[in-house]
Amino acid sequence: MDRILIFDFDGVLANSLASMLLYAQQTCRELGVDCTPTKDDLEALEKMEFSELGLQLGVPAEQIDQFVIRNFELFSRSEKPVPIVPGMEAVVSGLANISTLVIITGNSCGAVEKFLDEYQLRSKFQTILCAEHEGTRMEKILKVKQNANSGNTAIYMIGDAVSDIRAAREAEVKSIAVGWGHQSKQKLAQESPYLIVDRPEDLLEYFVNEASK
Repeated sequence: MDRILIFDFDGVLANSLASMLLYAQQTCRELGVDCTPTKDDLEALEKMEFSELGLQLGVPAEQIDQFVIRNFELFSRSEKPVPIVPGMEAVVSGLANISTLVIITGNSCGAVEKFLDEYQLRSKFQTILCAEHEGTRMEKILKVKQNANSGNTAIYMIGDAVSDIRAAREAEVKSIAVGWGHQSKQKLAQESPYLIVDRPEDLLEYFVNEASK
């Protein structure tokens, strides 16, 4: 059976928490909003999107577009890409040998491409759907699903937010929640994902076992 693994970017592949909080605070200050973003603000989000984060931090609705654009700029223009989650390079390389890999993210294409080039992983991913591409997360998953070679393809969405699990459910694909991302394992478990993993290596182990069946 063919298999497609769809990865979220921030919090799953990229250890971008520190950058996300720093850029959000910098942007808020530029917009005249006094706030100190924390991981609790990300934990509170029902949709893991920059627009939702801005609202959570108290950015006025009329300034949300500016908040989003400025955060994209800060990620894309950073001299160095965000760090990779420890162990993920080997895991991605191993999974690419037995599955088709895709990225669906709310971050910018520039930030993702810079990251993949830094860690020499661009060739491992067949498709990258970023913020610049039209559609909701669920619609992007459906696009991947529709482009699959056959109805016999197993598709998994690997994410770190409740919105990833919900989008997978709406698109009728299996969801895998990771325990090292931007939202807690406890919050993710409440959405009843197909599988929860604690380490990147658990992903490789699971799919190697699946491939051997």
